[in-house]
This record gives sequence, structure tokens and C-alpha cells, in this order.
Amino acid sequence: MVKGLYTAYTGMINEQHRMDVLTNNLANASTNGYKKEGATSQSFDSILAFKIKDTSEGAGITRRMGYHHPGVKIGEGYTDFSQGPIKNTENTFDLALSDAGFFAVSYTNKEGETSTKYTRDGGFTLTQRGELVTRDGDAVLDVDGRPIKLDPLLSAEINTSGEIIQGGSVVATIQVTDFEDYNYLERFGENYFQPIEGARELDEVETQVYSGYLETSNISMVSEMVNMITVSRAYETNQKVITTYDSTLDIAVNQLGKI
Repeated sequence: MVKGLYTAYTGMINEQHRMDVLTNNLANASTNGYKKEGATSQSFDSILAFKIKDTSEGAGITRRMGYHHPGVKIGEGYTDFSQGPIKNTENTFDLALSDAGFFAVSYTNKEGETSTKYTRDGGFTLTQRGELVTRDGDAVLDVDGRPIKLDPLLSAEINTSGEIIQGGSVVATIQVTDFEDYNYLERFGENYFQPIEGARELDEVETQVYSGYLETSNISMVSEMVNMITVSRAYETNQKVITTYDSTLDIAVNQLGKI
């Protein structure tokens, strides 16, 4: 009987994790280029062989092979890289990609270390010094991996190849990078991605760059709200199971025990 309490408890923990993911998605529904996240679950029987030395549930509670611990375990998270809707802004430095791929930006952390990150958010601006940067001030890179710098006094136009034209000449080309397998990309910060070990860049990227447009979030507000209702009901169901077990145990201990 007590094992049922733990089974319902794992269900509540899992639904809470799913709710955290959903609320984070909803919070970023208006974030340009944001890719929604999802959460998976694993049943006990599917992970039985992996329980030895498994510390994912917390330190000190690893389980031996065959130990009966029914319930659900939080699985792996994933990112939906499908393209979001495109909106027209008529701003030259607002850029959107027609297909797969990422803009490359130079990110500097608090320790002063610089690395390349990738994003689908093409909401760029031109500073007074002529530097093309993201909304957070990170430099946008060209095809040679260098920060793009333009003449702020000249008008600019950007063609579908990502070439920036000023005064009738191409002064820079925006770097667009794509990868063979997005499973080797991990989220970094609010809206960046970074490659991990095993990531391979594609030699050629056929994605076109559209100036004056922005890719919005690929989140469906209606779908996320429906999922939130489903998760809430599942959480309440597990909560009622625990309440029922608690009442049953109370009867068994306090009433039947007196007989």
C-alpha cells in the first residue's frame, strides 16, 4: 500500500516538471526566434537496467538492479526547432531565415572569455560606431568569423545571400551556419544555442536571408494552454491518490488497530 504513495509522488514530481517547461514556453511566446521546449517521461520498466549507480534522482538514493520502485521518472528534455511565423517590420537590420540555420554572434561572458553562439533571433541594430549587434549588444559575425562593422552614415541594404551593400559595394556578408544534427546543440542563456562535442557544421547552407522581417516564436498559445490544463488535471489526480491512500492508512492504523 505504501508503495502506491511513492508512485503517486513520482507522478506529481513529473507533472510539476512538465508545468515548469510549459510556463517557460508561455513566458517566451513573444520572444523572437524562440524555440519551444518539451519534456518526456520514462516508466519504471523501461529504465530498470539503468538504475545501478543512477544519481539523477538525487544523491544517496541510487537503487540496485531489481529494486521494485514503480512510478514515473523525468525523461530527457527536447527542443522543437520548427520554424516560427515570419512578420514584416520594414527595418533593414531585422533579419529572418527562410529555412534551417542560425546567425552567428560573438558572446563575451563576465570573465571576458569570448565564444561563438548561434541564434534564430535576427533582431539586430546598428550602433553609432557602425557595429552590427544583437539586442543584448553581442556582435554579429561575418563569414570569416569577424564582427561586422559598417559606415553608420551610409544607408545599407541586405540581399537574400546575406550580403550587406553600402555605396554600391558589398562591405560584409552575414554568417549563416547550420548543423547536421540538432541533437548536438544545447540551449545557452535566453535565446542562444551552442554546439557540444559531436556537432558538425554543414559545408553549404542554402538558407536565404530576408531583410525587414523577423521570425517569431514557434509556440502556439492555444496548444500550450491546453497542455497546461492536462498537466494540472494529472497533478490533481496524483494528489487525490495520495489523499486516498492517506485515508486508507489512517483507517488501518487508528481504527482497525484498536480491534
